[in-house]
Amino acid sequence: MSTNLLSTSAAIGFGGVVQEYLWNWENQQLRVVYETLGKGSPLLLLPAFSTVSTRLEMGELAKLLAPYFQVVALDWPGFGESSRPSLNYRPEIYQQFLEDFVKAVFNNPITVVAAGHAASYVLQLAVKQAAFSRIVLLAPTWRGPLPTMGASQQIAGMVRELVRSPILGQALYKLNTTQSFLSFMYRRHVFTDAAKITPSFIEKKWHITQQPGARFASAAFVTGNLDAVHKQSDFLGLVQSLTVPLMVVIGESSPPKSREEMNALAALPKVRSVVIPGSLGLHEEYPTVVLEAVQDFLLSPEN
Repeated sequence: MSTNLLSTSAAIGFGGVVQEYLWNWENQQLRVVYETLGKGSPLLLLPAFSTVSTRLEMGELAKLLAPYFQVVALDWPGFGESSRPSLNYRPEIYQQFLEDFVKAVFNNPITVVAAGHAASYVLQLAVKQAAFSRIVLLAPTWRGPLPTMGASQQIAGMVRELVRSPILGQALYKLNTTQSFLSFMYRRHVFTDAAKITPSFIEKKWHITQQPGARFASAAFVTGNLDAVHKQSDFLGLVQSLTVPLMVVIGESSPPKSREEMNALAALPKVRSVVIPGSLGLHEEYPTVVLEAVQDFLLSPEN
């Protein structure tokens, strides 16, 4: 697979050097945007999959980590500033992308800090090859919103195809990305401090959702088509197969089903864990608290 690294003049970011990685998938070239900040040993920051997924949600954490590491944060294919073609977004795409990106950008095993649904992809790659030296999972999840709510694969598939359709799909997506709906979702299970969910904050999130082609990868995530595993036992099995240190950061106000999954992960032998304020968006809402929680694990030479 041919890939290239090119500089770009894009200035939207958190103060680092913004670059693009040209990646081919099934004879189609995708432009993946990533940003580098700081000096030192490399650390990869992976944002959570969501309708508003972007590397900028990791921006404050990246700046806090930059004195210790050369931090690289990316926009997943189909999200953020990266290309958003109308692909059938599925786990194989992200499994291959992550493997190729790590191989192209880094020379040795690296530290990785991954939020939300990125967890399964990191664990799968870590089990497959020596890509990472240590792993931090922030509010890890493995099951998309609709399956978590109990929707069957058939119903989830119907919803996904509806959202992908040209006219009706655009209308449905628009209804589910209004600023009022985004604010409701943030208050429900993403942030815990309502004072941080300001009109300007929500407007920025809304702009992310309105990019051309934004609905395709978003619909795949929401309907469970980006679930890299489909059973809790498979997710925990990946962790049990790890040979590198793992730490899990759990938000004390996480949704009940997600919290149960995180607790099961934290209960496994050799898994370090900590509970801090926040919910599924703890990495963006409480970056300083996250740093304090993981700093010793990241910097300790014995890990």
